[in-house]
Amino acid sequence: MTNRRAVGAAFAALLAVLGCTQALLDRQADQAQVVQAPVFEVDPLWPKPLPNHWLLGMTIGVWVDEQDHVWIIHRSSATLNNNEKGLELNPPTGECCRGAPPVLVFDQAGNLVRHWGGPGPGYEWPESNHGIFVDHKGNVWIGGNGAKDAQVLKFTKDGKFLLQVGKYGNNKGSNDLENFGRAAKIFVDPKTNEAFVADGYQNKRVAVLDADTGKMKRYWGAYGNRPDDSNLGPYNPDAPPAQQFRNPVHCSDVSNDGLVYVCDRQNDRLQVFTKDGKFIKEQWYARRSLSEGSVWTSPSRAIRSSATFSWPTAATRRCASSCARRWRS
Repeated sequence: MTNRRAVGAAFAALLAVLGCTQALLDRQADQAQVVQAPVFEVDPLWPKPLPNHWLLGMTIGVWVDEQDHVWIIHRSSATLNNNEKGLELNPPTGECCRGAPPVLVFDQAGNLVRHWGGPGPGYEWPESNHGIFVDHKGNVWIGGNGAKDAQVLKFTKDGKFLLQVGKYGNNKGSNDLENFGRAAKIFVDPKTNEAFVADGYQNKRVAVLDADTGKMKRYWGAYGNRPDDSNLGPYNPDAPPAQQFRNPVHCSDVSNDGLVYVCDRQNDRLQVFTKDGKFIKEQWYARRSLSEGSVWTSPSRAIRSSATFSWPTAATRRCASSCARRWRS
């Protein structure tokens, strides 16, 4: 009798251990399926101080290339106060400072390794540059959301001009095949060599270009509809979903899954399409955001794994030259 009780107790204990082990394995399996979103932190010592008494203006685009170099585009002196750019005034009012060139490139240690940008022969620099992208061929793409910006530009990494698509002041609406309407961002798909333009702050579409020639191949609006520039009125989160994008169309990035993720910022939603513009699905974020919208951008490394993020702030703030936000996974 005593032996039976001992065997029974041992068997019960074994079952309990097996049950706990299985529960632990199940929990670990569930945790393994969870995708960890990127975490942002401030490194106050990155990048290193800029030379020549340079300062950053409003920083409006960032990209990391295949060498892990960090590309920044900013609006330089146009967004600095007079007491910040005393060296540029006539007469100068101090030993410091002046706006840095619009395009700055840093290595991982925060050293400045390239700098260029601004007006030059053969192209029209944007009135208000917006977004920067380095493609698989090492070309650098820049958009612009100034009042009359209707062009996107392509340069080499050293700033040599390669291509301008569209002409400043020539926007003719969201069905124009030659110009843009204050383009927010460009993303080049290495598999198709096509540039996906988030177009934009005035137009209401995604435009797809041949990345070599700049010829527009196709475009679409919300849900894959033909774009319509009619005024949609104020955004109402309780109304049926708008059948057109609102301004701005703030990103059009291609993910590892081969789909295009479009930031419809003012509508607080992200829409997903095939590369040909077929609508797949949509998702809302902070749907009751009524001011500047919630869906601003998708960090480059995150969108490559199909993660999406919303930005609750009203605008990208100017970053001091001794401070930058860095991404870690």
